[in-house]
Amino acid sequence: MAKKTVADVNFAGMKVLMRCDFNVPLDENCNITSDDRIVKALPSIKNVLDDGGSVILMSHLGRPKGQVNEKMSLEPVAKKLSELLGKEVIFADDCIGEDVKAKAAALKAGDCMLLENLRFHKEETIKDKAAKEDVQLREAKDGFAKEIASLADAYVCEAFGTAHRDNASMYTVPVMMEGKPRVSGFLIEKEIKFLGETINSPEKPFVAILGGAKVSDKLRVIDNLMDKVDTIIIGGGMSYTFSKAQGVTIGKSLLEEDFVDTAAELLERAKDGSCEILLPIDTIIADDFRADAKTQIISGNIDDAWQGLDIGPKSCKLFAEKILNAKTIVWNGPMGVFEWEAFASGTKAVAQALAQATSKGARTVIGGGDSASAIKMLGLEDKVSHVSTGGGASLELLEGKKFKCLDILDEV
Repeated sequence: MAKKTVADVNFAGMKVLMRCDFNVPLDENCNITSDDRIVKALPSIKNVLDDGGSVILMSHLGRPKGQVNEKMSLEPVAKKLSELLGKEVIFADDCIGEDVKAKAAALKAGDCMLLENLRFHKEETIKDKAAKEDVQLREAKDGFAKEIASLADAYVCEAFGTAHRDNASMYTVPVMMEGKPRVSGFLIEKEIKFLGETINSPEKPFVAILGGAKVSDKLRVIDNLMDKVDTIIIGGGMSYTFSKAQGVTIGKSLLEEDFVDTAAELLERAKDGSCEILLPIDTIIADDFRADAKTQIISGNIDDAWQGLDIGPKSCKLFAEKILNAKTIVWNGPMGVFEWEAFASGTKAVAQALAQATSKGARTVIGGGDSASAIKMLGLEDKVSHVSTGGGASLELLEGKKFKCLDILDEV
């Protein structure tokens, strides 16, 4: 179902509670090293303010585990927001309490306030399953959510990075605001369009590229995509478990022994179906897990003393050809240890092929996490269709999961 967005509501005279993802990186002096997540929320914030509403922003930062931690305060975010908006952003030193209520009540049209880190309160992250089994936990979570919900006349979800979590601010708060407008921000709208619609209504040929360290992290993704895509390209550390399943020796390469049989079953399933699984045909191997390790390029078996850390040049060419012939491509996970130059060529080749495919009219979606980091590091973020802001959330969408925090938003 299509969800209403901030563009579908006139917020004039309303106080609007907006859940954002301001989980920004900070240096040791609590200076923001990348304001990307803040910048991406600005269109939705400005939409509310331009309507004549006031906005109460809330987010988490880091994992303070229910304790106040000054190094995880959102105060630097308030300062950065003030710069970006060109107006003072009021900062509340908590997210509940009498002072917060007073500050919220005093907001005028065009005002913007940011609440302190939600995760300074353990109630924010109480699991719904635990809350259902424990009355005290449920009452604590509900009480926390009710106090936040009481601050505003409308709710906007703009935090895709936590859309797969049942945090109080993501689900319990909007549940308690039933009857009031509950809509998505522009960023969530874009994520649903590019990740959800791309998977469910792709233009063929459809290619999925999966990398990263663990097969176990991607099993449900592979299972869900096998009936949707034409080709699944597998690289990165997870590829060695598949190589082992084919009887290839992999030396000291990353291996999940418990999933070798599962990998073999997936390869057999691919043979019987319409989905092709494409594995690397050569590998850059190293004599140690170091940036300056001695390297070789080989095809086939890896000796016991060596380990694979990237796909080889033949694999780069094979994967790029498959990508350039596709109309829809989804990428989640690097091809090697791309942080080290000696083992970055595979990830670079995939990223460059995606940029080239985009220029030819293909829809290319980067599924957050390390893939997003790689595409940004290579300066190609603007050369692909969409880079997701949520690694874990995008992975769960690729698995075919539904997010209840998005399901409860108002439908068009």
